[in-house]
Amino acid sequence: MREVWQWSSRWLPRGWPDALLQLGLFAGAYLIYRLVRGLTESRAAAAFEHGRVLIEAERALGLLVEPAIQSWTIERPWLVQAVNLAYINSHFVLTVGFLIWLYLARTASFNFVRNAFMVAMGLALVGYAVYPTAPPRFFPEWGFTDTIRESGLLASAGEDTVYGSDTFYNPYAAVPSVHVAFSLLVAVPAALVVRSRLARALWALYPAAVTFTVIATGHHFWLDAVFGALTAALAALAAREALARLRPEAWAWPSAPPSPARPVALPAATIAATGREALPAEASSAPDARG
Repeated sequence: MREVWQWSSRWLPRGWPDALLQLGLFAGAYLIYRLVRGLTESRAAAAFEHGRVLIEAERALGLLVEPAIQSWTIERPWLVQAVNLAYINSHFVLTVGFLIWLYLARTASFNFVRNAFMVAMGLALVGYAVYPTAPPRFFPEWGFTDTIRESGLLASAGEDTVYGSDTFYNPYAAVPSVHVAFSLLVAVPAALVVRSRLARALWALYPAAVTFTVIATGHHFWLDAVFGALTAALAALAAREALARLRPEAWAWPSAPPSPARPVALPAATIAATGREALPAEASSAPDARG
């Protein structure tokens, strides 16, 4: 068992103790997030009223475009099937997959992104508690459709699989859209750290694809998406301006690596006496960025 532990540790940039710490932090934060999110469910009347407020706000702006987007999507069966599957699967799979890849392959950037995610979840909980909002799919009288329910995916996959169990599921958690917030917290760092131009372009399109998905499935108003983007921006700002200053060596976004130090040339007399033409550049030890 010890040999397996040591062998597997070679794949982890900071070893098993730090990997388990990060896993525990995310698991604990997500459990608290889901639990508190579910406990705010009881304010149904306020949630529907707030949903109608958003509808009226978009109508006043002349931008109640979600029903038209849904109609356009539903007319294309392949597209509605794609957005339904994307809504159910991509949010969790891509977010978790990216965080694992970031930890393993771009470790120096991981702590900053992790802290931004923690702040974003906290801000989202405040939004759910202060302003519970029913999503568009609860307003069929305005032309909205729950495409996932209409497609039969709930019957085949089970409602708990799609939306979560009663304890952890809050149907009135529309503001802000964490799908949009998380997509930005994934896509922006990813575009900064990947090396392929194609990968950068695809990551740059990811938040737009997520925004289209949550609108086309009837799960969010476009105003929810705006608040989700604002949540991501505030979380990144807090990670940079507050948390990174507490532990800059571990929690700051990594700056560009310094240019390699050049060897120091020696005078001719010293070369003759020592046989060395230059002193090697001083090696500097990297600070411990765990935690």
